Amino acid sequence: MDTSIYRRFLALRPLNVRRALPASECALVSGRDIARVAEENHAIVMACNIRNPLSALGILTAAKKADSFVLLELAKSEADYTGVNFVNLPLLATEYSSQLGEGVVFSLHMDHFAIKSHSDLMEAISVVPDAISRGWTSVAVDASHNPDWENLMFTRDLAMHIPPYIGLETEVGEIKGAGVLTTVQEAEYYIGGLNAWGIFPDFLAISNGSKHGTYDTAAGEDEGIDLQRTAEIASAVARYGVTIAQHGISGTPLGKVGHFREYGINKGNVGTLWQNIVFGLDMDSDSGNAVIDGGSYVKRPDKGIPAELWNRMVTFADNRGWPRNSGDYKKLNLPFHNEIMELSGEYRTRILAETEKWALRFFDAFGSVGLGSEVIKAIVERGDWNSAPEREIIADRGASNAANAPDGGTACDQGKDYSD
Repeated sequence: MDTSIYRRFLALRPLNVRRALPASECALVSGRDIARVAEENHAIVMACNIRNPLSALGILTAAKKADSFVLLELAKSEADYTGVNFVNLPLLATEYSSQLGEGVVFSLHMDHFAIKSHSDLMEAISVVPDAISRGWTSVAVDASHNPDWENLMFTRDLAMHIPPYIGLETEVGEIKGAGVLTTVQEAEYYIGGLNAWGIFPDFLAISNGSKHGTYDTAAGEDEGIDLQRTAEIASAVARYGVTIAQHGISGTPLGKVGHFREYGINKGNVGTLWQNIVFGLDMDSDSGNAVIDGGSYVKRPDKGIPAELWNRMVTFADNRGWPRNSGDYKKLNLPFHNEIMELSGEYRTRILAETEKWALRFFDAFGSVGLGSEVIKAIVERGDWNSAPEREIIADRGASNAANAPDGGTACDQGKDYSD
């Protein structure tokens, strides 16, 4: 990119980024700018859950090579069980961007910021603005655990504490797996209700058959994303300027991923895959789904961390009663964080190389190759740092009230955490 254009762009980055990271010349932008370019170019934004910093470095390396935009994200719950948090990821990402020579276009996205109660809400109206002051440029408000009316109200109340130039994702229908589907009526009620209050999300996450984590194909569990229902919901909410965020893509064949754009999907979350790479698990070559054999994950001796470290991690998990094919293995990230980050060059190199390889495959499938520089150009052409969208209130508040909530005020709460 022309140096003069990039210099002009640097002065047009979000105010919170320039305030929080004054010495950085990274291309950290609002999630809204990335969302807009993705939609205009019929592409999907890859959003990557960072449970280990090496994943961020490998993904940013691939984004620089592909000239693609990317969202680096961290769920509220992930900040509790990994060595990555809302304080250090902005610093890590900007450091890596500098190492790469700057210019890689990315946003920092607070994924699944779960609100399950009034106390959660009161905490969030402090924690989320604090993270934004540290350079986070996009937020996913997730109150989907609640009945539809409470979901709408919790989302509204937190969103009103998020500046309108910050990217916004919301969620209706808790993501639990195959057969659990958000209805068109729920989506219209929810997004229409937000619009009536002047809340304008970029993305809507829905329950359309995906899950977070690994599909145990040996037990007959398969990826079950319902693209027909997804397209119906996408069509229903399009008039509000909202497109669909697809969660739980790890384990989905790339051939299917490549068609997501045809069904109104403009954001795709990939999380467990990057953890599989760090751990060095055997994965399906087309989907990244971890192989489970005899009820256990399979460690590749030539991939990821050393086998000796993996064996100690397995022992750690066994001592806590976690099944060897359990999603609880994500909780190994924090106790072994320092050891992983201190690995010798051989292991670090192969983790980064594998991460970069998979990221490039997803950028290609998502159609985002070459669009990173387009974000910079769009911001420079606008000539203003403020990416708040030009949208209108077109819905009536009375159309989305407690009395006409589609679910009748009940939620299917199984007492489990589906938020990452």
